[in-house]
Amino acid sequence: MKKSIIFLMTLMSVGMFVNAQEPTSNPIFTAVPSLSITPDARAGGMGDLGAATSPDVFSQYWNPAKYVFLESQAGVSLSYTPWLRQLVSDIDLAYVSGYYKFDDRQSVSASLRYFSLGDIALTNQLGDFLTTATPNELAVDVAYSRMLSEFFSASVAMRFIYSDLSNGFAQDMYPGMSVAADVAGYYRRPISLSTGEGNLAFGLNISNLGAKISYDENVTSSFIPTNMRFGTSFLYPIDDYQSISFSADLNKLLVPTPDATTDFNKISMLSGVFMSFGDASAEEELREIMWSVGAEYAYNKQFFVRAGYFHENQYKGNRQYFTAGAGFKLNVFQIDAGYVISTAQTNPLDQTLRLSLSFDLFGLSNLMK
Repeated sequence: MKKSIIFLMTLMSVGMFVNAQEPTSNPIFTAVPSLSITPDARAGGMGDLGAATSPDVFSQYWNPAKYVFLESQAGVSLSYTPWLRQLVSDIDLAYVSGYYKFDDRQSVSASLRYFSLGDIALTNQLGDFLTTATPNELAVDVAYSRMLSEFFSASVAMRFIYSDLSNGFAQDMYPGMSVAADVAGYYRRPISLSTGEGNLAFGLNISNLGAKISYDENVTSSFIPTNMRFGTSFLYPIDDYQSISFSADLNKLLVPTPDATTDFNKISMLSGVFMSFGDASAEEELREIMWSVGAEYAYNKQFFVRAGYFHENQYKGNRQYFTAGAGFKLNVFQIDAGYVISTAQTNPLDQTLRLSLSFDLFGLSNLMK
């Protein structure tokens, strides 16, 4: 029974609403909230940002338009995140991403994320064990990126989403499915400085533009986390071996603000996107903007130290935390770790640890020759 209660709490709170709320709070809820969980340790160490940071193999989630700026021709990554460890011990996110550059101007990339909600022990009214359910969510996507000018690139991505919350144990509740698209752009320009060549970058990614999802054969439907992310980043070379970058992201869900007088089942995805900019007071619209800042120090492009801060308004979920991380790159592989230090009391995101491992496939093939 206790496990089932925790499960229901998790469905409503994963990555979105995880703290006790005040009476005037009005957080935005969506289906498949696992799509909003930061999948990789590098971004997880810099305050959960990545729209304009330097390109890496994890760019599929943050901004796939960055891939064409990578020097290596191909790469793949694996990431693991134990989730909500302050509540339960068996919820986690596994993430795989990779890319391939056809030439200097275009690339294709893909990713797969699998979110497990753990094992749920089901009992009858007398408390006798019946069976074990394993709810889960899955998303797979493919993106194409192209350089449109010397400093600007764009990308489109298509995503299939599958969410099985009942796992067959609930009557009149079925797995939900949806398809969605991302549209992204990335601008990066070199800047000549006295200490070397730096970079100024801007990025925009509108993600999960897709159909609403239903768990009851379209009797009711819920918005998926359609999202707009804008970021900027500046890389400053300290000397020939050291550099430091500073980045910031602004993030807003393109989903209507909850309103007891509105029937959201009758609102389409596209209408919801436009409503999200003006369906509440100006003050509340500003509250819905999340922001994050981060920094990354690099030595000889091999050793990395990271830190960041993520802020969400207390009336919109109250996720507020510092992050720290580190990474080490050796020849063709890199390992990264990120850690969350919450500043909000009783936040189950506290002590979240992310681990990532990435490989330069082009470099690996050269070593094997």
